[in-house]
Amino acid sequence: MGAELLDPAEASPDDIVLSWEGREIVAVRLPRLADSLDNILTGLERRHGMPLAELDRRAKQEVVRGLEARGAFSVRHGVETVAAALGVSRFTVYNYLNRENASREG
Repeated sequence: MGAELLDPAEASPDDIVLSWEGREIVAVRLPRLADSLDNILTGLERRHGMPLAELDRRAKQEVVRGLEARGAFSVRHGVETVAAALGVSRFTVYNYLNRENASREG
């Protein structure tokens, strides 16, 4: 996920400090959500063995479905980032999302 481990003395208020038996051991700095989305997309490319833009339509729809489940579209510019990675328009990503939501409701 791209987290960074730090000495607890270097922790900022947004970091998570982990303790063991009352002693601070390590601080964890989580990446910004936008950076996490980039890491997720890179991982998906590795898993598929090719750039996401080269996937067929069905595979792209599955990628969008998985990304939605992981909250990728709650990130600012998430739809744009995913659309660029998939080599499709934002409109297409919204269509994939709408189709998925319609199939769940119907």
